[in-house]
Amino acid sequence: MTSQNRYFPSVCLVGDVSLRYFVTREKMDSWKLVIGVLREDVLNNLGKMLDNSSRGWRQLASVLSQEPMFRYSENELTSCSLQVLNAAGSPGRSLLARLAERSCSLEFLLCCLRKMDHQEAVQYLTYKVKELIQITVQPQSQQASVGSRVTLTCRASGPPGLSYQWFRGKEEILDGSGSTPELVLCPLNPGHQGHYICRVNHGENCMFSQWAHVRLVQSAGASPGCSSSLFPGSVSGLCITRQPQSQAVSEGDTLILDCSATANPPAQYEWYHNTVLMPQHKTRCLKIPCVTTAHRGEYKCKVFNLYHDAWTNAAVVTIGPSSITDDSLVEVDTRGPVFPGSQEVNRSTSGAGIYPAEQMATMPPSAKNLHATDKVALLIGNMNYMYHTPLCAPIADVHELANLLRQMDFKVVSLLDLNWQEMNSAVTEFLLLLDKGVYGLLYFAGHGYENYGNSFMVPIDAPASYTSDHCVCVQNILTQMQKKQTGLNVFLLDMCRKRNPYDDVIVQPGLLKVTANIVFGYATCADAEAYEVKKEDVSNGIFISFLKKRVCEDEKVTVMLDKVAEDMGRCRITHGRQALELRSNLSERRSLTDQIHITDCSASYSARNLQWAVSHVLPKSQRLQFDCGVIVQLGFAAEFSNVMVIYTRILEKPPEIDSCSAQLTDFPPDVDIDLKKSNQETLLEAGGLFLIKELSSSEVHSLYTRIRSLQRLRRELTFTVCLHYTYSNIDEEVQERQSITVGKPLVSKLNLHEPRSSHSSSASLASSLNTLNSGDSASNTWSSYPQTDRGSLTSSRSANVPEETESPLSYDVPQPLVTSKSLPHSQVDDTNFKFSDMYNFHSL
Repeated sequence: MTSQNRYFPSVCLVGDVSLRYFVTREKMDSWKLVIGVLREDVLNNLGKMLDNSSRGWRQLASVLSQEPMFRYSENELTSCSLQVLNAAGSPGRSLLARLAERSCSLEFLLCCLRKMDHQEAVQYLTYKVKELIQITVQPQSQQASVGSRVTLTCRASGPPGLSYQWFRGKEEILDGSGSTPELVLCPLNPGHQGHYICRVNHGENCMFSQWAHVRLVQSAGASPGCSSSLFPGSVSGLCITRQPQSQAVSEGDTLILDCSATANPPAQYEWYHNTVLMPQHKTRCLKIPCVTTAHRGEYKCKVFNLYHDAWTNAAVVTIGPSSITDDSLVEVDTRGPVFPGSQEVNRSTSGAGIYPAEQMATMPPSAKNLHATDKVALLIGNMNYMYHTPLCAPIADVHELANLLRQMDFKVVSLLDLNWQEMNSAVTEFLLLLDKGVYGLLYFAGHGYENYGNSFMVPIDAPASYTSDHCVCVQNILTQMQKKQTGLNVFLLDMCRKRNPYDDVIVQPGLLKVTANIVFGYATCADAEAYEVKKEDVSNGIFISFLKKRVCEDEKVTVMLDKVAEDMGRCRITHGRQALELRSNLSERRSLTDQIHITDCSASYSARNLQWAVSHVLPKSQRLQFDCGVIVQLGFAAEFSNVMVIYTRILEKPPEIDSCSAQLTDFPPDVDIDLKKSNQETLLEAGGLFLIKELSSSEVHSLYTRIRSLQRLRRELTFTVCLHYTYSNIDEEVQERQSITVGKPLVSKLNLHEPRSSHSSSASLASSLNTLNSGDSASNTWSSYPQTDRGSLTSSRSANVPEETESPLSYDVPQPLVTSKSLPHSQVDDTNFKFSDMYNFHSL
């Protein structure tokens, strides 16, 4: 997904380039606009002019490459050239589309065309840019008394012969004065009250101004907020009719300060916060969504026109603790003015009652008498893409959903940042956990697309112009799941579903069986995009922000997802941009909260427990004795199945040692470690976003290092513990080092970096079963781990997550690791999002 400038009027949803630049850059020169503002026929004509060998698109690509952001790979240029194979294909047009995706300006394109001496394209582009319309003066809302004169002004730049149409609401003003840049209302009467808008036309091109509201007020004398008129005739004095009011709001709320004035010429507004100008706020209404403590202080508005200026009274704003609740979801308000010819939309509200996750254990059993033989989930969050826009939300989304699913007895494998091979291997291992009657859930957050009804998850190593060969097809996974005779198959796809223009291959997945147990929950509709909300510390995807409030309800899966869709529909930020789509053939009232009955297949249930448990075993905690007498504890905890936290604590030190610390170094190159964030005093400083209670609650000073991408570890994890200490009477620091080997922790045991074959994959679980049944040590993935008592592996609400442990690695089942709060900052749970926070989850 691409995500750059996001404002409306300071909003820009990526993928809507024309909206972005027509609205946010209306005061800039036309040449500063991007290629995407040009009409489709103009771009097609330019493309045809570039479809030649002498001064064509390849020469343009060569000139463009002088600017790094417009440098294209050979594969991308080859993709452009292959457009000639299509009947209406144009390599030049394809290159222009790529330039539009990267927000190339018209000015830069013209410069490149001139460098390659393409006079025809230069003249054509110059002519078409002159046709572009830009509104330079917007009509302003005004208040005036009966009998006075009000002038609304709208001016635009563009080609000669611009015409203006004025509307009050949906009705066009046809009295003669409505066809000029200025609409004069004189003498003002009650019939003039309302919302006004101007449409600027030139041929087939047009653009609307912003709305202006004209209101009648009672005549009043001079006041401290009024500036007396020094000019006769139609010019009137400036009088502030509404003062901004002091108020107290909570963090996450929306701050609204209102100021109004009557004046002729119309008044303009400038807002100041603690005497500092707020350049983005130049209307009478100051609106700041999702306020923080940084917004507290004194606000004033300066009201002025050509002849007068005046200041409002100071409004003092105090910011209290967050008060965000489920009630902060705002119903879409369509009672305001609408564009001429548009339709009004009404949405009904519905209750948002949910069952708190912590009360799941006390819920009465359902009368539906349906159960699962086991419940397993694979959660993948791809963020750090090599050739595409990085994402922020998947780490938080995967973590929150994993915690909720564990409360419902799911065995959860949660993985971050997988490449193509790792994704395929992870899916293969996931399939090994499935069996007859098992509930299987797959969640993916990241880049994605949909072609010809098939959904594709994009790995982090997918090339810029990826196709289905570089991605993982969801429908292929479904056919493999059906072979396991699963009781319920749930797919939650938190990705975009735009079509991939680089992929014309129609994938033919295996034939689906009529199982009546499939549920697809798409975060967005077909051919639409999904978004995440950017916060300072932690981001959330729109889908998970609503799903996490409902997923633990004891409802049929489809009913629960329908409620999520309704919640999203009532939120202002998602309206018209992202809507959940549900596809299902589920014929029974199956719920994610259904109980697990293991009497029918206890052997395979134990094998799945072993399969899951082995890939979630942490190294044992160690006590390291150094020659100087210092004793260091070396401990381990897991954030995800492939992300581990290692910490060191000084347990004992001789009195002659003044200070000491144990730091980790010399990690193998396979794993991913941010050296700048290693050996930090807090988990947050180490790059972790989640507070692990067992680690953060300790009163002993610790240093934390976060190890990522454990799935790429090809050998045992080895590192060095370096003890730094100083004696009381010696300033020089002394060091001692110990080399530590802790085996292959967590998911690294599965060797996801290695290719899988269907034969070896299907044999793995059978080997585990043989090990359980015979007690023999089979030569397979789990051969180094002895038989584990089935009772100790029984699933519970808190037994699915490993924690630091003092016990030997090979003989104890992992114990739970509890997180004190999935998202430590209250702002993250705020669903009263602001438009400027929206980040596109994917754009090709």
